Order: sequence, then structure tokens, then C-alpha cells
Amino acid sequence: MRTLLLVRHAHARSNVGDVVSSLPPGEGLSESGVVEALALRELISPEVVDLGVATPLARTRETLALALAGREVPQLVLADLGEIRFGSFEGGPLEAYRSWAWSHAPDAPCPGGGESRVDAAVRIADGLELLLARPEEVVVAVSHALPIRYVLDGSNGRRPTARIEPVLHATPYALDAKAVERSAAALRAWAAAPRWHT
Repeated sequence: MRTLLLVRHAHARSNVGDVVSSLPPGEGLSESGVVEALALRELISPEVVDLGVATPLARTRETLALALAGREVPQLVLADLGEIRFGSFEGGPLEAYRSWAWSHAPDAPCPGGGESRVDAAVRIADGLELLLARPEEVVVAVSHALPIRYVLDGSNGRRPTARIEPVLHATPYALDAKAVERSAAALRAWAAAPRWHT
């Protein structure tokens, strides 16, 4: 892989009420999300895309399908770039998960069999390394806010924060292979000695 275009899915129906949704298939796109995904198609139209990647959740697969509509591009579902698993917070208000996450260490297991932020970071690094090993040069990967924020921060050598900065829907972030390598290495280093960036 030479270039990764990393994109958060377009607006989903679960985003309307800020409902936690990490179990496949999850909610699909809202009406405004369809509009956003079509706008994304225009944004990336100059790019020669060799591979499209989505996660197991419907909102990423629908975004990718609309963004690449009309092109003959192979597509791959990659769970390693999927949403963090929310455990007992699944289906509830996102604010409840945030309150828990902001007050617990990054390696704290999420109640109800969810995923710690450290475990998610290792999984995301696995996904990045898998993409780096792919022969396709330009990859569009549709993922979720937390994985994308971790990747972007890691590419700049920054540790994750307890409260992640927002990631816009249906907005491509371009990373070259070196930046992706830095991100994977940074996430693994952080997972080995986790503490929040301040």
C-alpha cells in the first residue's frame, strides 16, 4: 500500500440519537448520511482507488458502496478497523459510555465483555499492518471515529487521549505508507505502557 484514504462512515441512524452501536450489522445510513456518502464519492473521484475497505457494520459498508459506486473496485471487510466494542453500554446512550471511559484507565476492561482502549489500539495496529502488506497502492478504508482518531494521532507520534477529538463524517484523511507505519508502531508502544496524552 502506498496511500491510505481513511474515512469515518457517513451519518448513520444510530448517530441521530447518539446511540451506542458496535454489534454487526448495526444501523445503516440516515438520509443525510446518504447525501454525505454521495458527496464523498465526488471528493475522491480524482483518485484511482485500488481497494475499498469497510468494517462489519452496515454504516461503513453502505458508505463505501456509495462512495465507490460506478467503479470496479474490489472490496474487503476488515474487522480490525471496526468500532470499539462497548459491552454493557451497547444500545444505550453514547454519553453513558463516555462518562465511564473518561474516568477509567486505558487498559480498564469495558463492563459487560466490552473492549479496553488498549485492546482496541492493538487490534487497530494489526489492521494497519495488514493493509501495509497489501499489494494495492491506493486504499480507501471506511472506519469509525475512535479508530480513525487513534490512527491520525499515532501518525503524528501522539498518544491517545481519554476524550478523543472529533472526526468528521465522510471526510477523507490521506496518509502515506510511512505515516501508517508510524501510527501502527505508536499504537503498539502506547499499548505496552498506556497512559493518556495530556
